[in-house]
Amino acid sequence: MAHSQQIIHIHPQAPAKPAQGAACNGCGVCCLSEPCPMGMVLSGRRTGACRALLWDGALAQYRCGAVQAPRAKLEQALPPALRWLARWLAPVLRRAALRGIAADQGCDSSLEPEPTSPGPVASTTMPLPIEPHAHRADPPP
Repeated sequence: MAHSQQIIHIHPQAPAKPAQGAACNGCGVCCLSEPCPMGMVLSGRRTGACRALLWDGALAQYRCGAVQAPRAKLEQALPPALRWLARWLAPVLRRAALRGIAADQGCDSSLEPEPTSPGPVASTTMPLPIEPHAHRADPPP
């Protein structure tokens, strides 16, 4: 399997990525590297950082916008004529997002960030496995 690298920009106060399987600590590595399927819909993109990802400065953690602010994220994603639906769809989006990101199931990201500069991490380089002809929304196990 070939490896490539991707540079992602991580908030300097973000916690270090936990080991795979350990409790999520809001490091943001998974969502900054690519959106999950729900994030693809909300972000309108298949690659790069998820636009639904939020930085919570008070907690110094990244949070899923579909969980923390589902109505606002729906209003951003829906066409203007359908934004009135956000009020009723927000609770459904929140429940689906909790399930989709496997909340309380532990870190499922196999990515391992490598700081690109000494000191607080503002960006990081990660080796990414590249599978030819594979189009996956989630990293391989």
